[in-house]
Amino acid sequence: MKRHITLILTFFVFVLVAQAQVRQLSEKDLEGVNIMIANDLGRNGYYEQKPIAEHMGEWADKAGIEFVAAIGDVHHFNGVASVNDPLWMTNYELIYAHPELMIDWFPTLGNHEYRGNTQAVLDYKTISRRWVMPDRYYTLTQEADDGSTIRYIFVDTTPLIDRYRNNSKGYPDAVKQDIDKQLAFVDSVLTVSKETWTVVMGHHPIYSETPKSISERTDMQKRLDPILRKHNVDFYINGHIHNFQHIKIKQSPIHYFTNSSASLSRRVKDTEGTQFKSDKAGFSILSANKNRLAIYFIDGNGGCIYGFEKKK
Repeated sequence: MKRHITLILTFFVFVLVAQAQVRQLSEKDLEGVNIMIANDLGRNGYYEQKPIAEHMGEWADKAGIEFVAAIGDVHHFNGVASVNDPLWMTNYELIYAHPELMIDWFPTLGNHEYRGNTQAVLDYKTISRRWVMPDRYYTLTQEADDGSTIRYIFVDTTPLIDRYRNNSKGYPDAVKQDIDKQLAFVDSVLTVSKETWTVVMGHHPIYSETPKSISERTDMQKRLDPILRKHNVDFYINGHIHNFQHIKIKQSPIHYFTNSSASLSRRVKDTEGTQFKSDKAGFSILSANKNRLAIYFIDGNGGCIYGFEKKK
């Protein structure tokens, strides 16, 4: 695994939305363990998907990325039919072909995967060595050279939302999932977790600005958010909205991040708790060591447009 950064990175980071200040990101800013987060990818290479995929490969090299968290909607629009569906090639294998992206990808299901055969998404790990998907929801940990640790929990958010569960024709696998079992799993993992940092990732937001149905967020706020608040999770990171957002509300200790689409973005407005927003497409880099947990938003041109650090 790569743990040492050898290049001085000369891009800009906006620290806060109100009075953004430009600064260079140095080697020290990426000390520790680094992962990449991407979602809402699958457009058969169209829109910004191909150039963003190249920037992902370049950043994987520069930042020593250890794995890619692919948090849903790798496939638009109707998921995949099987592990042999041609979409695996046109949405994924032929697009993310940069040598530095030949690392582990830890996926979650998005609402578009739920339009198709979700079991095929899990089973694709038998076809592609880099597609590492233990289950619909799961957890893993990392350890940095300084002894600090980070706990990741990947959640399966579509079944947690009633508008999908109640549409068995459009999302046939959603209602089949046991949401109480999943929530009990998340609670049990967080109860015993002793890691330095805790990050939960899933496709749908808990808090975000979006014209999408408010019921999606209220269902997430009702079902998942109380567990995350109970255990003082550091970051919750989602996709689905196709823009960048950082939200911090007074009632919660958690920082909520929306990671933009890696292919096609949408407009965004301020909402309660908005710390930063951008309608750019792109991806994120998450970096952790014993002193800080950081996230950096990378746009479609490969530049960092925002960075936030939570310090111990």
